[in-house]
Amino acid sequence: MDILIVDGYNIIGAWPNLRPLRDKDFNSARDNLINQMAEYKAYTGYRVIIVFDAHLVKGIEKKLKNHKVEIIFTRENETADERIEKLVKELNNIQTQIHVATSDYMEQWTIFGQGALRKSARELYNEMTAIKQRIEKKVKVTQQKKPKSKIHLSEEVAEIFEKWRRGQR
Repeated sequence: MDILIVDGYNIIGAWPNLRPLRDKDFNSARDNLINQMAEYKAYTGYRVIIVFDAHLVKGIEKKLKNHKVEIIFTRENETADERIEKLVKELNNIQTQIHVATSDYMEQWTIFGQGALRKSARELYNEMTAIKQRIEKKVKVTQQKKPKSKIHLSEEVAEIFEKWRRGQR
């Protein structure tokens, strides 16, 4: 099983499409990241966990599930880095490959030492961009293959029907 743990606010601050959104509407940037990670999960099959610092969400630790993506808001005095390190220790086993997405250099080395693979914000962004392009291409191909009629007709018969529809003989 592959697991992707995402340092939420670190990624929001690093991605060119989320940084300006964060400056205007913090919640929208967070929701946008969650939606993109749901697409990532659907495409790759990875278990995705996004960890946010308790920034703007004071109090006890909070866990949510949105679009089958796990979202963790840390406790008030716990950083996302600390929570990510705990998750890596808890989830790491011989059958699991953990990837951690963060551009925090020290965090990358810490989790790498615990057996997880690191993925920079740029690498995740490029991977997400490629995934979106593949999805768009697949949708386009599917739409082109989609029959114009629910009943399979030969090209010749379809042309005759089209002429009738237009009032031509």
